Amino acid sequence: MAERDDRLDRAIELLREPVSLRSDLEQRIMAEVEAAPPPRAWARPLWSALEWMRRGRPVTVSPLGGLALAAGVAAILVVGRWSVGPERGPAAAEDGASVVQFVIHAPAARSVSLVGDFNDWSQQATPMQEARGAGVWTVTLPLDPGRYRYAFLLDENTWVSDPSAPRALDDEFGPPSSVVTIGGS
Repeated sequence: MAERDDRLDRAIELLREPVSLRSDLEQRIMAEVEAAPPPRAWARPLWSALEWMRRGRPVTVSPLGGLALAAGVAAILVVGRWSVGPERGPAAAEDGASVVQFVIHAPAARSVSLVGDFNDWSQQATPMQEARGAGVWTVTLPLDPGRYRYAFLLDENTWVSDPSAPRALDDEFGPPSSVVTIGGS
């Protein structure tokens, strides 16, 4: 053990000795830097652009600009909600019913049916059509004013709620379902 302590003490002594640097160290380093080839001409603009993009910049928005930005986002959300489904348009079927379009994106499905309160949850009553082979399935129905629970049935065995509509609150005991409310005129 004493032998190890002697080696350790010797190492400590060596590490405590001051390191002497040559007096010309700074001059040698600067000479190396100056002798290095300049960056290629094509690389300078690229590096400048990258440095410019990496620098942070403060962003300030006036209250009016913030309000305009919020209104734009709200408009996009509203328009997107109307264009996804179920769509409720001003179109009306005969005898006061509203025309409602149901849409789901299910690219892996071979068949999709719409099931709900309006067709007694029949798997065959309301088949959906695939729009242009894009995996977007759609069907349009006339519905009287009221609240309806519904779901999509993929490949005759997988029940899916509508991702673009509110979930039904009372579906704890059955398959997932969504809600659509049709207003009266």
